[in-house]
Amino acid sequence: MSENRHEHAAGHVIERHRHDEHQLVYVIRGVLAVRTDRGAWVACADRAVWMPAGTWHEHRVYGASEVLTLMFPSHDAPLDGTAPAVIAVSALLRELLIAATEPGLGAAEADRLHLVLRDRLRRAQDRPLTLPVARDPRLAHACRLVTEDLSRPRTTAWLARRTGTSERTLSRLFRVEFGTTYPQWRTTTRVFHAMIQLAEGASVTRTAHRCGWATPSAFVETFTRTMGRTPGSYRATQPRRHAP
Repeated sequence: MSENRHEHAAGHVIERHRHDEHQLVYVIRGVLAVRTDRGAWVACADRAVWMPAGTWHEHRVYGASEVLTLMFPSHDAPLDGTAPAVIAVSALLRELLIAATEPGLGAAEADRLHLVLRDRLRRAQDRPLTLPVARDPRLAHACRLVTEDLSRPRTTAWLARRTGTSERTLSRLFRVEFGTTYPQWRTTTRVFHAMIQLAEGASVTRTAHRCGWATPSAFVETFTRTMGRTPGSYRATQPRRHAP
């Protein structure tokens, strides 16, 4: 197993590539989306992304980020090696990931850390935070209309008119391609963009308004239910800087 630790400026992109080994990506601070042809998987303070060997992908960083990557042989994976996944990072797993990527580790110490790390990875639960990519052009158009201005609560009827289709057809496309409803997809998208806003230094109130929540309290409730922590506590883990 090999490991690396890198710091990246906000907006940094690692262009499309693939590895002969499996890769686990985690961020100590910031937000990172690992994108494939199927969608985006999000790594943050309490989630890591598992990218199987041979999968074409790119990395996009949001907010000043510190990123950890660990590589595992394709024949000896602690997680399912067939599809990308997002796993929960417990407090213990986080410390193991940080310790395993410290420079200057001796071989014996590294071996002991890796054994425990593999055990904890096998016990890690899936915590999906995924943004799928639409294949149908009507659905793709609808998704773009929503993400271009999340502050506006676009209805299915409005999207159907703008994309030249019916509400029924559009709802079916969300279910068939994404396996979810339009409101569920929009909530996930808003939470993802809220994470970016918070990582870049925006306040909880400003983030709530930018991402389309009617009140900060409604935003706090949804974010906490999705991420398992309040936006304030999530923001506290990010590097200090002025909001853009």
